[in-house]
Amino acid sequence: QVQLAESGGGSEQAGGSLTLSCAASGRTFSSYSMGWFRQAPGKEREFVAAFHMDVGKTYYATSIEGRFTISRDGAKNTVYLQMNSLKPEDTAVYYCALGFGTAKAMAIWADIDYWGQGTQVTVSS
Repeated sequence: QVQLAESGGGSEQAGGSLTLSCAASGRTFSSYSMGWFRQAPGKEREFVAAFHMDVGKTYYATSIEGRFTISRDGAKNTVYLQMNSLKPEDTAVYYCALGFGTAKAMAIWADIDYWGQGTQVTVSS
């Protein structure tokens, strides 16, 4: 059974930084992508960033591009989200996702097979 273990959420002041991590386990992974989505209170879940783990291609939401960086450790089936210059509007529950498709597909909500339980990120002004 595939499991996604997220960590790294917490509280930070505006302008600060946080790093999230997500480790996948439960099977051998190939031709897959991992990424991050977020859901703010009262809003729908939205795409943040994705990484095609085999190819190394990344996709970002325009709202966070330049501030957030997604990276990987392929040997550990782990993806990271480095979040810099945090804003109060970044406050949300951040969900890790894994899919057996491309990062581009994940960015348009296609080929998403597994979700993590979510980790809270709170940014205060």
